[in-house]
Amino acid sequence: CGGQFSSEQEIRVNSPFWILNIPSEEMARGLMKRTVCAKSVFELWGHGRSAGELYTSLNDYPMDKMLPYLQSDSTYKVHIHTFNKTLTQAQKIKKIDALEFLPFKGKVNLKNPEHIFWILEDYGMDPNNVPEDPLHLYFGRWIADGQRELIESYSVKKRHFIGNTSMDACLSFIMANHGRVKPNDVVYDPFVGTGGLLISSAHFGAYVCGTDIDYNTIHGLGKASRKNQKWRGPDENIRANLRQYGLEKYYLDALVSDSSRPIWRKGMLFDAIITDPPYGIREATRRTGSQKETVKSAERSTENHIFVSSSYHLSDIFFDLLKFAAEYLVMGGRLVYWLPIYRPEYTEEIIPRHPCLELISNCEQMLSSHTSRRLITMEKVKEFKDQDQNSHLLDGQYMPYRGHNSFREKYFSGVTKRIAKEEKDNQK
Repeated sequence: CGGQFSSEQEIRVNSPFWILNIPSEEMARGLMKRTVCAKSVFELWGHGRSAGELYTSLNDYPMDKMLPYLQSDSTYKVHIHTFNKTLTQAQKIKKIDALEFLPFKGKVNLKNPEHIFWILEDYGMDPNNVPEDPLHLYFGRWIADGQRELIESYSVKKRHFIGNTSMDACLSFIMANHGRVKPNDVVYDPFVGTGGLLISSAHFGAYVCGTDIDYNTIHGLGKASRKNQKWRGPDENIRANLRQYGLEKYYLDALVSDSSRPIWRKGMLFDAIITDPPYGIREATRRTGSQKETVKSAERSTENHIFVSSSYHLSDIFFDLLKFAAEYLVMGGRLVYWLPIYRPEYTEEIIPRHPCLELISNCEQMLSSHTSRRLITMEKVKEFKDQDQNSHLLDGQYMPYRGHNSFREKYFSGVTKRIAKEEKDNQK
């Protein structure tokens, strides 16, 4: 939205409320049109750890900021929301009546008010130990709601065409926001699968396309991923998914292609590259070319022939992805992707780098006690030159990235240990 917000407090993991400083109400509304992580944003008039503190805080709030919303010709209502506790209607009315010292001059209109005010009460996170009085109280004017309903309306459960690793709707929208996807952008996914990441970008008005090495997935053929359904139906494909949400006009195409081999004309083509590469757990890491591929066959590869697929190391997947993004993203364009991590060995140094790309953010999503994946966001800050082609190979930091190749073994070693421990516990 073109600005920065700041906070006097860290995000508190033991509270759903967060106080932010946002430059303008217009920016706050813009933010809430995009986010799936926040329920609502309010203009904070007062807060405190008790009712008395809240009322003192409200009395200290500048009257000139209050008055435009308390005029006699306006309508309003007061809503009360409690986190981790349910109040009776009588208790709610009592708390609302206690605010009569505020100079409300307008008329109450419960159905269609011009201004809505909220009392927010935080009773902590433990449902088995709910305090009598709230730990924190807030009062403010409602500005806008977030886009939480998109999580339900775009849910994978209701989607026409899905695969084993279709991305959760909430995470898809978070990735589109990290990519700063906007109307008329061109967004590309080199590991498109069933197109889950294209849908969130198309929702924000971007034109979308993708490639995948799996012919059956691109054409919607083969076995279905849904329980109690053996084969995919005649109209199960990526285009049908976008049609389901009224977004078909944003669909450019999906191609059967190997992301490790160049198919695109030279030049900056994409505003954002948003993808979830395979980790070798549920989906195999493959590229064209046989395991016994020789120099001789490489020379003959100009023939019209598709190699059988060979294994594709995770470290190579990420380097090819970064190199591709550095070459084909527009300046200021973003690459957003998931990097699987074996947590006991994780350090910042194993995040793949490229001289043309700047690391913007690195967020962890826990998968198990010993594995996680990190959402990496990078921005193109430098023009791609031919000498940047293999720059990472010359870098002494390249060696730590090879550790990604054993992610599958480490993932399953943890699973094996857990199963063995459970069996041992059961024998006791």
